Amino acid sequence: MARMFRVMSFWTAIFTAMFYAGGMMPMAMLFLAQTVFFLGIGYLNLSERLYMYVFGAYLTLFMIGFTYYTTFLLEPSFAH
Repeated sequence: MARMFRVMSFWTAIFTAMFYAGGMMPMAMLFLAQTVFFLGIGYLNLSERLYMYVFGAYLTLFMIGFTYYTTFLLEPSFAH
């Protein structure tokens, strides 16, 4: 399971580089923070159960943040 967190840090690092190259600095910083988090957790050698709890907490926080953003901050655009 620790290896999967390192794999997730690899992919978030790839997204960080792509967002940085595209000039999307806030998104690049968000993905850089996730990269550091996943890489740090990946080298802690926790138990499988604790890794699952950490991943579940990560998904819960993501869904809360995503729901808040789409409900209160996102301005819909109507393309014609």
